[in-house]
Parts: sequence; structure tokens; C-alpha cells
Amino acid sequence: MPCALIILLSIHVLFCFGCVCISQDTGLYYDRYLREVIEVLETDPHFREKLQTANTDDIKNGRLSKELDLVGHHVRTRLDELKRQEVSRLRMLLKAKLDSTNAQSVQMDHASLLKQFEHLDPHNQNTFEAKDLELLIVTATKDLENFDAERHEEFKRYEMLKEHERREYLKSLDQEKREEEEKRIKELKEKHRQHPKVNAPGSVDQLREVWKETDGLDPQEFNPKTFFKLHGESFCPQPLEKVYDPKNEEDDMMEMEEERLRMREHVMQNVDLNHDRLVSLEEFLKSTEKKEFNNPNEWETLDDTKPVYTEEELQRFEAELQDREMELGRRAEKLRQEQELLKERSKALEAQKREYQQAVMEMSQKQKEQQALNRQPPSGPNGELQFQQEMQKLANEDSQGEKTKTLFTL
Repeated sequence: MPCALIILLSIHVLFCFGCVCISQDTGLYYDRYLREVIEVLETDPHFREKLQTANTDDIKNGRLSKELDLVGHHVRTRLDELKRQEVSRLRMLLKAKLDSTNAQSVQMDHASLLKQFEHLDPHNQNTFEAKDLELLIVTATKDLENFDAERHEEFKRYEMLKEHERREYLKSLDQEKREEEEKRIKELKEKHRQHPKVNAPGSVDQLREVWKETDGLDPQEFNPKTFFKLHGESFCPQPLEKVYDPKNEEDDMMEMEEERLRMREHVMQNVDLNHDRLVSLEEFLKSTEKKEFNNPNEWETLDDTKPVYTEEELQRFEAELQDREMELGRRAEKLRQEQELLKERSKALEAQKREYQQAVMEMSQKQKEQQALNRQPPSGPNGELQFQQEMQKLANEDSQGEKTKTLFTL
């Protein structure tokens, strides 16, 4: 990808010690959209040609964005598709955010809500225009302005956490095992220090190394102006793989990325004279006239420098960790109590359910007994069925009648 296109976006984070490192995630919430726009623009010959002749002012004042009107139809069509996809994605984010705040019943005004996203024009949600490109440039530059400081702080916290865990682990060991572990750690650190010499970034030795190993040219014929024309705005970094190997226990890949960031900062500090995060040919040639360019000190890697944190900072960090652990403990205890309460309530509900079921069964049984009683004939005072009494009465009457008839006969 042409360096000029990265310059267009003014995104210094996409430089790895001055060399384009577009494969690295910028961390922006619109990172994918940014990358896809870059890839599409890079396919248009007219736009690429304008980039080669554009200066910093053209980029910063938005004049270059107007060249978007002259790109090919297929490029504009693809950019339109990318913007519609991005708008759709942002709408989904907004809906998810509203759903999480129980605001489902609120009527969403997407046009108004999209205004909070500054990397595109919310008033035109269907086509990618020059204003969209200008907003993307400005917003990405602003969002990544403090990237270096944030990365350094993130690395410092990583190192403090690593040291905290090391100390806690050593505390868990008995004296003999602790001494063995401390010896092992010391040997690993010493093994890491036994790496090949690292040339100072941006020095004549480092550039000649690139000239030879990357460009395949004779180091003795090194020419700064030719070098800049070959690499444009970028300085390709020397391979840190000779210092850090992911297969080695003693090499930390997080430290390698911090090392790369330090190298890029070193180059920009010595070459970027006007501090606009861009390097012109004039600035580059002036840097080659400095004493440090031809007689640089050997580059001190992280293992040769002081720790990135002080003991006081580590103590504050550990206190912060302890506070977080206590807070998590309180939350865990609260959750445990709530769980116990739910269990008790569940037991009470289960008991009530059983009582209800028992009452229903008893009521059902009584109803069945009552229904059985309703189907039986009436009973007499001694419990005998009433129809038996009637039959006995009839029998008695018949017997009395026979007696009466006998008397008349006599």
C-alpha cells in the first residue's frame, strides 16, 4: 500500500517506526471501515497519481478530498456500498445500546443519533462524498493523537502486573524453591541480553542494513536521496525478530511491540523537524547531516534501560489491584447472599406448592365422597336404607289385611 495513502489519512499509528504497518489494528471502533476505504481508494490510478504530488497542506486543508469526484465509477460505487454498510452497523450499535438501557419503547431518530459519530457525514447516509473522506481524515487523526502515550501506559501496566504476579508466586514457595526460581529468572534475563547488536533507528548503519538486506544493494553505494525515493515516506524497520523470538521463553512479544514503538518515536523525534508527524525529503536529508546519523550510539533495548515503572508506581498499582479484588470479593459475597436468599425463597415456594397440592387433593376427595353420598337412597333413623322400611311397612300392611279377611270369613 502506498505510503502517500497513509499520509493522506495522517494516521501516524499506522507507521511502525516510520514504516507502514497497516495490518496492525488501530483500535478504532471504525477500524474496518477505515481500512476498506483505504483499500478501495488505492485501486484508482487517478487518485494514486494525485497522492504522489500532494503536499501536507493539500491533505490537511481538504483539497485532496475534492479529487474524489474524479475517481472511477466502480470506485465510487464501492465506496457508497462501504458507507451504507457502516451506517447500518452504527444503527445496530445504537439499537443494542438503547436495548441495554431498557429504552426499547423509545422511537429512534437515526439521523440525530448518527451525529455522535464524527467519521462520516450523518446527513447523507447513502453515498460516500468528499466530505466523508475529509471527516475520516480529521477524525482518525484526532482519535489517534494520543495513541503513543496510551500504548506506553498500557505497556507499563502490563509490566507491573507481570512483576506483581512474579512476586506473589515467589511468596508461595518455600525458601529453597524460591531461590531456584529466582536463579532461573535471572538466567533467562541474561540469555535474552545475548542478542545481536541493534543499530540505532534512523542511523546510517540501520539504513545501510535496509539498503542491503531489503533492497539488495551494495551498502558502500548508499545514497540518502535514493533511499528516500525507494521508500518514500517510510523507513522500513530492522527486524526485531533477531532480538525477540516467540519460541523463546525469555522473549516477551509485548516488549517487542514496545521496542518497535520506541524506535519509531526515536526516528520521528530526530527527523520530523516541524512535528507534523510527516517526513519530507528535506527533513530526511537534514537528519543525515547530524552527527548522530553517522556516529550513533548503540541502541539500548528495553532490557538495557531502567524499568518503565518506579517502585512507588508498582505499589500504587498493587494497592489498586487489592482494592479491585476486595470490591470483587464484596460483589461475590453479595451475589452469594442473593443466591442463598433465592434458594430459601425457592424452598418456601416449593413448600407452599406442596401444601396447595395437598389441599387440592383433600378437597377433591371430599367432593368425590359427597358425590357418592348423593347417589345413595335415603336412610332411616338406624342407618338402614329407607326403601327397606317402606317394604317392611307394605309387608306389615299385607299381613294385617290377610288377618282382617280371615275374620270376615269366619
